[in-house]
Amino acid sequence: MSTSSTVSPGDSARDDLRAGRLSLGIELGSTRIKACLIGDDPSQVIAVGSHEWDNEFVGQVWTYSLENVWSGLQAAYADLIDNAESRYGLRPDGFAAIGVSAMMHGYLAFDAAGDLLAPFRTWRNTTTGPAAAELTDLFGVNIPLRWSIAHLRQAVLDDEPHVPEIAFLTTLAGYVHWRLTGRKVLGVGDASGMFPIDALTKTYDAELVARYDGLSAAGTPGSGIVDLLPEVLVAGQPAGALTEQGARLLDPTGTLKPGAALCPPEGDAGTGMVATRSVAPRSGNVSAGTSIFAMVVLERPLENVHHELDVVTTPAGDPVAMVHCNNGASELATWVGLFARFAAVAGQPLASDVVFDALFREALEGEADAGGLLAYNHLAGEPIAGLSEGRPLVVRTPDSRLTLANFMRAQLYGVFGTLSLGMRVLADEGVVIEEMFAHGGMFRTAGVAQRFLAGALGTPVTVTETASEGGAWGIAVLASYLRAAEHGQSLDDYLDEQVFANTAFNTTQPDPTDVAGFTTYLARYSAGLAVERTAVDALSLKEITL
Repeated sequence: MSTSSTVSPGDSARDDLRAGRLSLGIELGSTRIKACLIGDDPSQVIAVGSHEWDNEFVGQVWTYSLENVWSGLQAAYADLIDNAESRYGLRPDGFAAIGVSAMMHGYLAFDAAGDLLAPFRTWRNTTTGPAAAELTDLFGVNIPLRWSIAHLRQAVLDDEPHVPEIAFLTTLAGYVHWRLTGRKVLGVGDASGMFPIDALTKTYDAELVARYDGLSAAGTPGSGIVDLLPEVLVAGQPAGALTEQGARLLDPTGTLKPGAALCPPEGDAGTGMVATRSVAPRSGNVSAGTSIFAMVVLERPLENVHHELDVVTTPAGDPVAMVHCNNGASELATWVGLFARFAAVAGQPLASDVVFDALFREALEGEADAGGLLAYNHLAGEPIAGLSEGRPLVVRTPDSRLTLANFMRAQLYGVFGTLSLGMRVLADEGVVIEEMFAHGGMFRTAGVAQRFLAGALGTPVTVTETASEGGAWGIAVLASYLRAAEHGQSLDDYLDEQVFANTAFNTTQPDPTDVAGFTTYLARYSAGLAVERTAVDALSLKEITL
């Protein structure tokens, strides 16, 4: 576990702690569960906590056990409480509001008794091809492989034995919220990754519900799909209160008091939008972690269906084009770990952050096109790139220039490679983006990943001091927004006037040399995907044992 943040000093934080004017945000990310505490000023972080975890590949399924969900949540919460005490000498025992966020999409199916029917299938699984294609044709909108409805339909098509017992489907955030409050609800942003949302009604699209029910009358349990899905709520709507049982799930010591109000649980895409103040049209953000995705708020509907783009919503229910890539910075982190190990065996051990910083800055010395090197970060299948399975590769020609600087630039470019393919489709649709915000740990080294992303997208990229806090802070802000929403303030106004009014923004303009270099890199990257596909065909995980 680790604890690091931009923390508000002084008496105001202590006053908030004593008075219980606290909003707690919890986010279950791909590699860390994070907890973030804010007070009366939502722009200031009081305390943080975290717990490292990772997915498992069991029986050809990317999954997390529910036991690890709760042990991880308890560890992150305990770390947060310890952090608050170490900074202010006070241990909070109750909160005004709480929010839960987690990885979107996937498949969590429960029976009437509340028991899990099949292992949690995360967004990373790409086994739903037939169902996703069928539903895309049926609905006339893109249904990605990772969406919950694609997982359910595939389970029906495969005649999985648990299907007749399904009484409830939800996401990871929806599951945790349900256990904390007893309410089966979901924020509209997270719900939009389960089933298409109507932009006017801000709930499941009634026409598409009818089409699905007609298709699946013989295969889906219950009287219709809506019976299985959580109730949809928008940001600011009350979503229940922390129960006695829920308080014990978070804090087994029994210190945490029940009663805190909870905001609608949201997905990591929605909380990333809040954390970067990108909920208005012509704004967007990029979130980089185990996966990487861009969210762009739309002014008008997309004209065509694209497999690279799916339409989700902001936490307020406004339509968003999402470019989601299953593979983000994990392979980059593995290479950094290798260099850290080299330093250690050479007798010069270095902290992980120091190694990241040194290697990222070395990338600035690389050639604009990475010297002819290519880096593919595909640990899992990547639908946008047409890959059913992942094969991380470093590829170069004999005349390429293998230097550390070029290697690291190629690795950083590789994180943005598949994302850029999807963003070019969005540009072809005529979608205007005035500014992109970025958040995630890889943006902590100032001026490196931010600069390369600006070059990759050809768009100004902005990072704030909360960039590395990301969704845990974003969901804490959504929890604090409950009070403002009671007085009729919109989410966009709340962010502008109360959250980001005094925030410093660091904006990097695209460097023409970087833009040209990345364009060359991406052309090679696209051509080199043939190597990736050959590697998948030649080394099928289902046919070999390593």
